[in-house]
Amino acid sequence: MGHRLSKIVTRTGDAGTSGLAGGARLPKTHVRFEAMGDVDELNALIGGLLALGPPARLAAPLLPVQHQLFNLGGGLSMPGENLLEAAHITALEQAIESLNDALPPLREFVLPAGPQTVTTAHLARAVCRRAERAVWRLIETEPDEAQTPAIYLNRLSDLLFVIARHLARDANPQETTWQI
Repeated sequence: MGHRLSKIVTRTGDAGTSGLAGGARLPKTHVRFEAMGDVDELNALIGGLLALGPPARLAAPLLPVQHQLFNLGGGLSMPGENLLEAAHITALEQAIESLNDALPPLREFVLPAGPQTVTTAHLARAVCRRAERAVWRLIETEPDEAQTPAIYLNRLSDLLFVIARHLARDANPQETTWQI
């Protein structure tokens, strides 16, 4: 693979626009860049969560997610393109089902509280939901965009919630729940 970033400082964005993969330029405030930025932030948060050293059973499903988030962002940088497949969504669903089967049913809302791994997983979940909303806004404004990225993010937020529950229960078998 060749060099993708040979020059970091280009000054091409100094006027408030940024380039897409095909060379077109859009305002940096465009919903497409909002979605791409939220996905990038999510990927960084997942990297941060993995750096905290969660158990292997919880880290394993997140390792391929970081690669898929790069694909998702890459697809967003090419209007009308989609670099995710239904199999990526299925893999998330299988991981969710497998991990959730080991948890007791929820009877109350779970608070995003606990050790740093738990709160980081919940923060990643919240950013994932924001990224999903941004992708749906993009789809609303540009109907040719594929829905697969938004659906992937929806499933990913569910996976992050289940992972956060596991991390919380690993730290304290009694999860912190919302009290009215």
